[in-house]
Amino acid sequence: MQGTVATFDAQTRTGVLLLDDGTELAFPARAFDASGLRLLRLGQRLRVETDSDGEVERVTFPTMA
Repeated sequence: MQGTVATFDAQTRTGVLLLDDGTELAFPARAFDASGLRLLRLGQRLRVETDSDGEVERVTFPTMA
């Protein structure tokens, strides 16, 4: 699943993605921390990895493995 960064707070390392179907999906600091990224920009495309419960585990660039 992919989306676009709608909001990102560098202090809390949390944000909201606008998914391709138009829904919003919040991601927690632990998902950002698991990505290895240091900063996100508004409008940036991200791939979202979720667990079996649908909780966001990791956000990465679409080109990252």
